[in-house]
Amino acid sequence: MSLLEVRDLSVSLGGRPVIRHADLAIGAGEVVGLIGPNGAGKTTLMRAALGLIPASGESTLAAMDETARARAVAWMPQDRHIAWPVAVEALVALGRLPHRPWRASLTTEDRRIVADALRQVGLAGFEARAATELSAGERTRALIARALAQQTPLVMADEPIAGLDPAHQMSTMQTFCDLTAQGRSVFLSIHDLGLAARYCTRLVLVGEQGIAADGPPGQVLTPEHLARIFGIEAHLSNGKEGPVFQPLRVLGP
Repeated sequence: MSLLEVRDLSVSLGGRPVIRHADLAIGAGEVVGLIGPNGAGKTTLMRAALGLIPASGESTLAAMDETARARAVAWMPQDRHIAWPVAVEALVALGRLPHRPWRASLTTEDRRIVADALRQVGLAGFEARAATELSAGERTRALIARALAQQTPLVMADEPIAGLDPAHQMSTMQTFCDLTAQGRSVFLSIHDLGLAARYCTRLVLVGEQGIAADGPPGQVLTPEHLARIFGIEAHLSNGKEGPVFQPLRVLGP
């Protein structure tokens, strides 16, 4: 069963084509990394798939009404701004809104889910802290917890590990991997190709105004793709702990 299916999706911004004729399907139990250079259209593709910006073509998520979509996908955008000094617990509890009546109080089960999400991102004990007092990395982890608390079949996140220290980058990626055991999936944009190779079951490479490659990391991070799309040479091998990726040099014009 597809949690997201995009067919012939095209997006133009300011009259300039950014994505042309993209086809993509995400099934249950996947961690799909969306990779590509800055400005390649990763955020645009994700936002168009969600129906947040105008696009031609089809997207199963964009076709849903707001309530159905909120129960089908949790979305974490790049913007980490939190405007109000709400408690961290209240911020994460916003993820429960699609599952309860308007203005209804949190149930015991809601509170358990919120507490579990905070534990997963290493913020247990931060429940009463004002979200505006968190560090940038803590704020990112709180917003990841909100997406986890939504308990949707699919989580979509735009650069969720940007700004995290290495330990929390790795633990966050492992948390995403753990969701696959429940049949849930994660679709995230990511710049760290080493972590993408190690933790993602599949990579989607965006470049040249479309999807340039889609498949297991070893089939996407090829010398040809790295040279053509990223302009780099890199080393990729399989170690005892999984794939090891190391950029070596920038290729000249």
